[in-house]
Amino acid sequence: MKDRKIPLSGVCLAILLLSLSACGSPDVGTEASYGQPDHDKLYKNGSLLSDQGGADVLNLGGDEKGKDASGIGVNGFLWRASLDTVSFMPIASADPFGGIIITDWYSSPNDANERMRLNIFIRDRELRADGVKVSVFRQSKGTDGRWMDAAVTPTTGPSLENAILTKARQIRLTQKESK
Repeated sequence: MKDRKIPLSGVCLAILLLSLSACGSPDVGTEASYGQPDHDKLYKNGSLLSDQGGADVLNLGGDEKGKDASGIGVNGFLWRASLDTVSFMPIASADPFGGIIITDWYSSPNDANERMRLNIFIRDRELRADGVKVSVFRQSKGTDGRWMDAAVTPTTGPSLENAILTKARQIRLTQKESK
């Protein structure tokens, strides 16, 4: 019998996705809620709120380099801008410490035969152009009613990254002006 080797990257990706799907919280729109995230619960004035009376448990604002007292590993401006940019999509999983946001499938009201899903990775504590990476997945409904993978326009991911970066800069400028 022939031995089949599974690529290590595939195994790592599967483990990552399984662990992320188990980490969700109903407050950030996990599979259990299937709804839009409640941004008032996700953050208020730059802080992630807990279920226990709304006490601030994580400052997501940070300074220009994303440094704050909580030790969060990603830039708070990029985190908040990412959530704002994809607020129209249901959030399947969000990890502010690892900087990963995974949306659930979203179909536009204009085209129910196509759906998209995003994986957003915030890579840095600083607000930098290479600090965010967006992976886009697209599916189309076939004539048999089943979803099939479809090609994504190559500019879609970079366009979303630019929108997140622009929003992050706006949030940073607004925060500077209010001080």
